[in-house]
Parts: sequence; C-alpha cells; structure tokens
Amino acid sequence: MPAAAPQNAVKPLATAAARRETDWKAWQTFLLALFGLGFALLLALEATALRESGQFGLAITSALAALALAAVVAVGTVPYLARRTALGQLMVRLEYEPTRAGLIYLLVLLAISLGAVNTGNNLLYLVLASLLAALLVSGVVSRLVLERVEIELALPEHVFARRPVRARLTLYNPKRFFPSFAITLSTPRRKPARGQPSPPRAILDEPVYWDYIPGQSARVRHLELTFPSRGPYAQRAFRLATRFPFGLLVKARTVPLRQEVIVLPAVEPTAEFYEVLPLVSGEVESLAKGRGHDLYAIRDYRESDSARHVDWKATARAQRLKVREFTREDERRVVLVLDARLGQADPLSLERFEKAVDLCSCLAWHFYEIGAEMQFVTQGFETRMERASEVIYPALERLALVEPLLDADGAHPGRLPAGSPGFRIVLTNQPRGSISTDLWSTSYVVFFDSFGEPR
Repeated sequence: MPAAAPQNAVKPLATAAARRETDWKAWQTFLLALFGLGFALLLALEATALRESGQFGLAITSALAALALAAVVAVGTVPYLARRTALGQLMVRLEYEPTRAGLIYLLVLLAISLGAVNTGNNLLYLVLASLLAALLVSGVVSRLVLERVEIELALPEHVFARRPVRARLTLYNPKRFFPSFAITLSTPRRKPARGQPSPPRAILDEPVYWDYIPGQSARVRHLELTFPSRGPYAQRAFRLATRFPFGLLVKARTVPLRQEVIVLPAVEPTAEFYEVLPLVSGEVESLAKGRGHDLYAIRDYRESDSARHVDWKATARAQRLKVREFTREDERRVVLVLDARLGQADPLSLERFEKAVDLCSCLAWHFYEIGAEMQFVTQGFETRMERASEVIYPALERLALVEPLLDADGAHPGRLPAGSPGFRIVLTNQPRGSISTDLWSTSYVVFFDSFGEPR
C-alpha cells in the first residue's frame, strides 16, 4: 500500500509536464508562423518597390515567394493551432427570430439609413450608428447569456400514465462573472424528415422560465408532469431562448440532452375493472376451498367429512352437525395472461386493445396490493410465479411497451399456461369458441369485444 502512493502522485506531475511541453510546441508554432508571415510581408513590400523601379522580373519573383511563404504558413501552422482552440465554444450556433418590437426597430433602422444616404446628414449617420451599435450589443450580450448553460432533468424511478409526477429541472450557469437573464427552456419543434420514423414523444411539453441565474450557481424548478398514455418518452434536446437585453430578437440555442423514460400503464381502477373484479373474486373463491389454516366457511356435515373438522359450537346452535372448511394455501396464486394478437387494426379494435392493457395493469396492481402471488404471461414474455411485489414492475414495463400483433387470418390462440398453478385470468381477442375446455373450466376469460363501443 505505501508503494502505491508515489505512483499516484507522479501521474499528475507527468500530465502537467506533458501539457507544458505541448503548450511550448504550440508557442513555437505560433511564433514561427508570425515570423513567416512577417517575412512574407517584407517580400511583398519588396516586390512593390521593385515594380515601381521597373525591375519587373525580380518583382514577380519576390511576389511569388511571398505568396508561397504565406501558403506554407497557412497549410502548416493554422490547422495545428485551430485544433488546439475550443472553436466549438466560440462558434455557438444561435437561432434568431425577430419580435414585433424588433420588426419595428428594423423598419426604423432602414428608414434612417435611406435618409442618411440620400441627404448625407451627419446627425442621421450618428443616429444610424447608435442603432446599429445597440443591435450589435444585443447580439453579444444574448450570446453571453446563453453560453455554457447546462441542463439536468430528474424524474421518479416509476412513472404512470395519467398520474401527475414531480420532476426536477435544473439550470446551471458555470460562468464566473456573467449571469444569465430571462431564459426560457422548451422542447425543439422539428418535423421528421420524409421517410424517417416519427421521434418518440417529448417529456417536456410546456416551456419553463428562469428570470435570473447568477454566475457559478444553479436554479431549480419543480414541475408537475402528466403523461397522457403509456409507452416510451424521450427528450433528445432542449431549446434555450432569451429576449435579453432589449427584446428585439429571440435568440435560441439547442442543447443536446438524451433523457428517456418508460411510462407505465395507468393503474387507477377503470369501469371495466369494477365490472370484472367481483366476477374474478367470485371465481377465485369458488376454487379456494381446500386444506389450509384459514377458515373459509361452515357447512352441513357430509359422510365423507372427517370428524376432526366438526365445529361443536356451531353444531350445538344449529342442532345438527356442522363442519369447518378451510382455505387452500394457494388461494392467492394468480396467472394473468394478455393475448396480444389482434385480428384487425381498425380504431375500434385498437381502442379495445388499449382498454385490455389498462384492465390488465389494474388487475396486476390489485393483486400486488393484496399481497398475492402472481405470474404474468404475454407473447414473448413470461415471469415466474412469485410474490406480486417481485414481478409487478417487470410486468408493467412489458405492458407499457406491448404492441398489438396483427393476425388477419385468426390463427389459433397464443401460448396460454394451462398447466401453471393458480387461477388464470385471460384477456384475449380470439373467438369465444377457440378456448380449450380445460383452460375454460379453470380460468376467467375476458374478451376484448366485451369492452363496448369507444366513447
């Protein structure tokens, strides 16, 4: 361990030494370029003097030598020095859009310039110069306002559709002395090129405004975002715009920032959920009797019942033998199946498919809240039978990304786990007579056409 410390200490020194050596090479190249350009200037002046004295041959030779030397300097030193310059920061691309006040300003500027040219009035030239200077100052100051501003967007780990979430948006101004004023942050509105797929839906829809950000400090905005539907959302870039200082032009800068989020389906109970849940609960309870520890019901004695299950208190009250029934140990083992095959892609079928996805997510969330064991199955995806808390978010993420599988021929039903333990809830668009008898007898099947017409 002690021997490692000197090695770690040497690396920064070596790096600093290499940087100093590189800087010295850059200075040497820069001084050599200045010397070469100065000598080329002397040759050009000499060529001028020789031409005036009538020595045209020597003048041409001197001029060609000056031109060749300038070309050598341009090719040999300028690219090297340019690579060492942060041109990307110096050449920040800004978009300009005139405001109403800016259009009036430009019209006044044009009128004064025409008057100054036609009359030659020095006072008009002075006013014109002042207006142009104000326009130049506006461009320089707005560039400083937008320069080097950094953005950070933080979202919760799990985001649900149609449920408001709190997001944190931070703007950081790393400039030491110059603050930033009147910045509006929004999403760039760009149409996809012809033949290109449409970009994912943007995370931020509404613009956010910051009035003042001091140098080397950050300002935070807490936003309430609501995503209307499930699926992927992505933010490829942000647009920073300002009208500072005079409001004549809207200057904007696009800042790349890749931010992605998968919006899970809504888990708030729907009308279909309230219709299906009592029926599902009844089906589960009808299959829940068995050997366990929790009391299920008290009923009349049968010849096949064991005497140890007789409830003597209930027998004494009813004056006939009563026995206790117990719940099965696996009464809360549920297999949730979404058959994603869809016969047609018409609006009615697509809306029914979305309702089926919402119902499936509501049922999954219900079984998660009651602490059941659950398995989720759909085409190309299957979880194991585990506590719902272990599989709920993988299942919801799959439901967020699931797309209908178009099957115009109406092929046989997809893979349904008929042999899996637990009660099966199947959501499918297949014909009612296509479900096998063994699956039908141990499952509750929800058909897409039971969701009714779209509103």
